[in-house]
Amino acid sequence: MLVHGGFVDGSGWQGVYDALAEQGYRVAVVQNATVSLAGDVAATHQVLDGLDGPAVLVGHSYGGAVISEAGNHPNVAALAYITAFAPDKGESVNTLIADPAPGAPVPPILPPQDGFLFLDREKFAASFAADVPERLAAFMADSQVPWGLEALGGVVSEPAWRTKPSWYLVAADDRMIPPPAQRAMAERAGSTVSEAPGSHAIYVSDPATVAAVIVRAAGGK
Repeated sequence: MLVHGGFVDGSGWQGVYDALAEQGYRVAVVQNATVSLAGDVAATHQVLDGLDGPAVLVGHSYGGAVISEAGNHPNVAALAYITAFAPDKGESVNTLIADPAPGAPVPPILPPQDGFLFLDREKFAASFAADVPERLAAFMADSQVPWGLEALGGVVSEPAWRTKPSWYLVAADDRMIPPPAQRAMAERAGSTVSEAPGSHAIYVSDPATVAAVIVRAAGGK
């Protein structure tokens, strides 16, 4: 079950969806609105409620915060973080990005507009999707979904990674979430870690690698 992050929607998962479906997996994509963490957890639970078996809950970027909270649902067997935030109890994405390491890339987030955030469209490709074909990266920049400040500040009450197995894919060329921060979150969560070259949009540019991590989380090889 695939949960997208901020600034994008579920359509970006199509390559991963196809790769998993070709291997016989039943795949669901959550169209979470990214207005508030509570709303996105509720949307994820709604899909989980309709499943007839255990699920691997997969989150990209801010979607990692969603799965950390929503993953306590009884239908979730494992978690997979794809270059994602993995907050601990009492943390939010906002707290995780509040004190960046010296020299870390700074995402080109514009000042809030009516409680929502956007990335600078001229800098979107370089920061979010540097290895995505140029026209597709431009489309992603121009079709951004507003990311709500309530979602950014939503606090995780009890992270599911404390009680359920997790996998983490580090994107080594990510300029949105620095790779050292990804590795630190994965280590703290006790995740099984994989690393691959790729931008923050590795789920778009390299769906086969992302799908392979999800398959391992599902108990495959």
